[in-house]
Amino acid sequence: MTSRLEALVLDANDPARLAAFWGSVLERNVVESPDDDGVLTLTAPDDVSFPIDIEPTRHPKRLRNRMHFDLTSSSSDDQQATVERVLSLGGRHFDVGQLPTEPHVVLADPEGNEFCVLGPDNRFTAGCGRIGALSCDGSRAAGEFWQAALDWLMVWDEGDETAIQSPHGGTKISWGGPPLMEKPPKNRWHLDIRPYGDQAAEVERLEQLGAARTDIGQGRVSWVVMRDPDGNEFCVLSGARPA
Repeated sequence: MTSRLEALVLDANDPARLAAFWGSVLERNVVESPDDDGVLTLTAPDDVSFPIDIEPTRHPKRLRNRMHFDLTSSSSDDQQATVERVLSLGGRHFDVGQLPTEPHVVLADPEGNEFCVLGPDNRFTAGCGRIGALSCDGSRAAGEFWQAALDWLMVWDEGDETAIQSPHGGTKISWGGPPLMEKPPKNRWHLDIRPYGDQAAEVERLEQLGAARTDIGQGRVSWVVMRDPDGNEFCVLSGARPA
């Protein structure tokens, strides 16, 4: 038994603004949660993409995220158009120490979440869709854990660097190896996964793979909060929905 990637979850101080920003940049529809919990969802545009849930938080962003988007471009003009669109929507350029000669552009959304707009010649993300990669600051152990958790393909395995991808294609998830950035008490971005079978059995399997249960003040909820081998939170949802 394994789990499917149900959604990427982004904490936001202003969910409506952040949803409007990413909905425009990614050309996705934004829908409200039927549970009236303030969560907004950027729906998946196809069967291989994952939804993006944007949920409210009171906590400000203080550290760089351990996850970021690598957005693809079809041409140099397309890359520049994406950058201009981001800036017009309230994003900004962001300095992470990149060189002026590098082919990607580093930006931040209105809440300071970092991301990259790749050049058209990036072969690693070719054919992966608009979000070419969800790039993670993380160890080899984390990459191996998530490969086993989701039963995805290991498509890059070089030294401490790993990357996985669904057998059906779509966005890759990659880990760049040490050193790891400082982790906040709770990451602003995390993954929600849903077991294909029994939740309790899947939690036990994930523990055997190196994850651990954790308490972030969630109280009594239907999901189980866990940490991967790098200490990053993720949620195991209850029940199984059709793939």
